[in-house]
Amino acid sequence: MRKVNFFQSIHLKFVLIYVLLIALAMQIIGVYFVRELEDTLLENFKTSIEDRMSPLEYSITEEIKADLAGERSDDEPSLQESIQVLLGGLNSEDIEEVRIIDARNRVLGTSDDNNQPVVGQRMNNELLQRMFIEGGPPPNSLNETYVDRETGERMWVLAMPLIEGSDVIGAIHVESRIENVYSQMDQINGILAGGTAISLVITAILGVLLAQTITRPIADMRSHAVDMAKGNFSRKVKVYGHDEIGQLAITFNNLTKRLQEARVTTEAEKRKLSSVLSYMTDGVIATDRRGRVILINDPAAAMLSVSRETVLSMSLPELLGIEDEYSFEDLSSQNESLILNFGTQAKPYILRCNFSAIQKETGFVSGLIAVLHDITEQEKIDAERREFVANVSHELRTPLTTMRSYLEALAEGAWEDEEIAPQFLHTTQTETERMIRLVNDLLQLSKMDSRDYRLNKDWVNFIAFYQRIIDRFDMGRSQNVSFKVKLPKEPVYAEIDTDKMTQVLDNIISNALKYSPEGGQIGFKVELKEREKEMVISVSDQGVGIPRENLKNIFERFYRVDKARTRQLGGTGLGLAIAKEMITAHGGQVWASSVEGRGTTIYFTLPYDPESEDEWA
Repeated sequence: MRKVNFFQSIHLKFVLIYVLLIALAMQIIGVYFVRELEDTLLENFKTSIEDRMSPLEYSITEEIKADLAGERSDDEPSLQESIQVLLGGLNSEDIEEVRIIDARNRVLGTSDDNNQPVVGQRMNNELLQRMFIEGGPPPNSLNETYVDRETGERMWVLAMPLIEGSDVIGAIHVESRIENVYSQMDQINGILAGGTAISLVITAILGVLLAQTITRPIADMRSHAVDMAKGNFSRKVKVYGHDEIGQLAITFNNLTKRLQEARVTTEAEKRKLSSVLSYMTDGVIATDRRGRVILINDPAAAMLSVSRETVLSMSLPELLGIEDEYSFEDLSSQNESLILNFGTQAKPYILRCNFSAIQKETGFVSGLIAVLHDITEQEKIDAERREFVANVSHELRTPLTTMRSYLEALAEGAWEDEEIAPQFLHTTQTETERMIRLVNDLLQLSKMDSRDYRLNKDWVNFIAFYQRIIDRFDMGRSQNVSFKVKLPKEPVYAEIDTDKMTQVLDNIISNALKYSPEGGQIGFKVELKEREKEMVISVSDQGVGIPRENLKNIFERFYRVDKARTRQLGGTGLGLAIAKEMITAHGGQVWASSVEGRGTTIYFTLPYDPESEDEWA
């Protein structure tokens, strides 16, 4: 899993959100506080100026009234002098200048000693003109704020009317330094900004510490989740507390335990399923809902002669070679087995395929299971059984038909003919003996096919035993055929059933004599293979031979290369089949080689014990 960048981590996001919230709160509080404080300071400043001017307003009004009434004596100070005395000491840090104006806009006095020349002059002031010009009830005080062009400071001007009855008899014009209030606000803003910065730093530190209490368990759970994704379920998340995150950690540990148990169970079931699929003889193929192969076991891959890697994601009809006849939807609804013939004329190979759809409760088909059975041997056995029944029926029907014909002829009076009757009886006797041989051979095969079949084995010198059988055929042969014998001089001991082995050799040698031409030669040979501890016995003739395409079938029951000649020679077609069964029962193998027109050689092997030669000697 990709490592989380610090700038993308929840730790930083949590701290940033926490700090931004605090900063926003402090900003809102600061703005509200500064605005209210500014309004309060300005209001207090203006109120204090007005309060300081209230006593002056009364005194100036009385002086102007006395002057207008002519009540001032000659020895009393003039109006300007009295006003100048009243204005003395008004200049302060806040008040820049106080002027007294009469009703004709003339300056009666000023508190600025350096600005005395303005006394007696008319004052053109818009604020005063507005106050004097406005009619109606006596006007209230007017004020305004402006910026001094020379100093750049803000000044607050107050015009207070001097009223006698309903008439304005003068005004007090006050210029005050309201810039001091804004300077104080700047200082307060600076203090507030510094406090905000310090608070944010402290908040950030506390946010980091607080974030760790939340992000540390989350980081542990993330690390544990990464280990779980890699298959490690042994770790546990540390529980830091019993809050929601602690409960989450406890739940996470329980989930890990359940997942570990589920994984163990799943792995066990998976191993069981894998073992079942691997060791079952039938082939199994599973597909997804689109018909693509997602699983195939080894027997199925071997049956279809494909590799598992190449068939994954291949469509099932394409894999089975039936895409031209069936679609995946057809196979999903296929209730009967399909017979797949992959064989050739030389090598049959037949599979039976059964299909089972994987359906959900809703009926939706999510996949398909195909089970393959190799029925080649079963089909071969069925074919052999049918052929066996047909051959037995044919072999019995031919002599029975012949016997019935001759017996019917004898019953109709042919028995009285001294020349024909003996021939008919001889033919009937020959066919009867042929049927007896056939029945005996069938009984012999039946015994060998049964599970109760046992061999009466004994240790014998096989060379001497083989030589006696050869001598017996040599003395009793009627054809002009020579024998060529090549046997080991030393004894070779093998554990065999002498009766059964005599029957094997009789069948093989009899066939060699039947198919050998006049003047031909039959060879007998025994070759020892000490490493394999087996001997190879061979009987060869110089007959017509067997075609290559028929050679592999001569050991099958009732198989004849030349059926007409075999029946003419009295064969049942079971001799070599019986010989094969008996040799196999002795632990050996049998095969043949032949060149058409030059003869045939029958080989078979028997195990022997080289060490027993010294004991017998």
